[in-house]
Amino acid sequence: MGIRRTILIASLALSGCTSGSEGIEPIRGSITYGGQPPARLSKSPPGSVLPHQFIDPTGRWVEETYIIQPDRSLKLVRRRDVVDSAD
Repeated sequence: MGIRRTILIASLALSGCTSGSEGIEPIRGSITYGGQPPARLSKSPPGSVLPHQFIDPTGRWVEETYIIQPDRSLKLVRRRDVVDSAD
């Protein structure tokens, strides 16, 4: 039950961010770069938060956050640079 509560809290927190982040475009390395992925996430409930880390075209580590929509598509709601704490 703790996981559901965490997902709900994260979803609510991110839902407040969606109005200001409508303009986030996928970049090379994004899950949705070139369109939605062919396989839909059928086991994850709508509203689930999906993090994704990768190296962007400039060589920086990036973390993106997606929310699974009711039609099982992914909506990119946040992108941030990952800072290496070892430096």
